[in-house]
Amino acid sequence: MSGPSWYEQGVRVATFGLTDVGRQRSHNEDSFLIAELGPDGQAPRFRQDSLNGAPLIQRAGEFVLGPGGALLMVADGMGGAAAGEVASALAVSTVLERMEDDWVSERARTADRFARYLVQAVDEANVRIHQRSRARSEERGMGSTATAVGLFDGYAYLAQVGDSRAYLVRDGSAHQLTQDQTVVQQMIDSGTMTEDDAEQSAYRHVILQALGTEPSVEVDLTYLRLRRSDVLLLCSDGLSGCVDGDTIAEVVRGAESPADACRSLVDLANQGGGPDNITVVTAWLDGPGLDEPPDGEPVERNRLALEEP
Repeated sequence: MSGPSWYEQGVRVATFGLTDVGRQRSHNEDSFLIAELGPDGQAPRFRQDSLNGAPLIQRAGEFVLGPGGALLMVADGMGGAAAGEVASALAVSTVLERMEDDWVSERARTADRFARYLVQAVDEANVRIHQRSRARSEERGMGSTATAVGLFDGYAYLAQVGDSRAYLVRDGSAHQLTQDQTVVQQMIDSGTMTEDDAEQSAYRHVILQALGTEPSVEVDLTYLRLRRSDVLLLCSDGLSGCVDGDTIAEVVRGAESPADACRSLVDLANQGGGPDNITVVTAWLDGPGLDEPPDGEPVERNRLALEEP
């Protein structure tokens, strides 16, 4: 993009996050985060999250992206008792802490370094959850999915572990940006199972990796160029297991605000039985810092190979 930088031109973000226990679970093991990334004290920074035991957070926000960008994240914990919610909260808080400590203080702000810090933050979350799991018998075996989306330089950078999802709604259609790291998705990719069969499979929720269950993890890193009027949506499988992409797009098209979209989607998941915790984070992007989508431009998840440090 020639001329002034993307943030000097202005990228507006209207956002909201919502988490709900669902209809069949006794407690909520999901966590989420929406945060501007910038030095404390320079300006008020938008932040909304489900940490500190808050069962339901309702704070809509709109802000203009600064040079540090922003972070969106959904984590779905597992482990029984209270261990799952501990794991997901630790995932979210660690990623935010590392991005604030490492990226915000970085003077040479490049896209490569932003993406590198994001992956390192997710790696650190894995280490902390694994160490805590080993140190406390009541939390042994706990883990968490993680889908973290960093907004920087006119792009979305996606770091994923597990099966929480990120979607892009553009021109009225929903596009899944992440790929589920599950047994059935692996079978679909290998041609041994159809997508219709996968929906009925008893293994559809068996994930191949999660934060904290092993000493190390392979973070799936992809990126996408953002366009004006794009809508990003992150969710746990409590939503994606009950509401398909076409319905997500329909709800977003008809919503008056990000908060309206989140509430409607949570309601739909509960109407579908609410078998799991339901978490939705959405960000509506606009402003002269983003170009209109060119006619016919495909929406693709592009893998990012980081340069050697």
